[in-house]
Amino acid sequence: MNKQAMSVTRARGAQSGFTLIELIVVIVILGILAAVALPRFTNLSGDARVASLNAVRGSLASTAATARGAWLVNPANVTFENIIVQMDANGYPLAGQTLFDAAGLNANDYTLLLGGAAATAATATTPVIPANGFAVVPRGIAGTATAVNCFVSYTQSIAANTPPTVSLAPTAANCR
Repeated sequence: MNKQAMSVTRARGAQSGFTLIELIVVIVILGILAAVALPRFTNLSGDARVASLNAVRGSLASTAATARGAWLVNPANVTFENIIVQMDANGYPLAGQTLFDAAGLNANDYTLLLGGAAATAATATTPVIPANGFAVVPRGIAGTATAVNCFVSYTQSIAANTPPTVSLAPTAANCR
């Protein structure tokens, strides 16, 4: 009987919960993990913009190549899902809103900056726009200093058998 009373006393006196030191150690470990992981996640916006602009580049190049193939079969303007793409005398798409639309791009995601017969110089908030071309900037950075280096441009064909030029996407450092 005495043994049973002692075990009940020990059970009541046993520790329940965490000590203050254990809680502090857990908080310190979580703080170190957050300090190491947080900067890794905050810099992903530049990577996301580059991935998006790579998709824009591929879409423009693919649409231009498809339009060229259709023009070779029937030398006329090409229609993509009720969007008539204007073609030049060389059989390549003209730079303009219709090519932007036919490539599946829209103003909710990207800003289209149309050029003219001469190149447009960069400003503090807009990139260089090529002659007879356009630039595409992610909408979230349009009109900011980041847009100057974070864009894809399209320049229409300048001669027979010379395809249009779609610039390479920028680096993540240029899009942060």
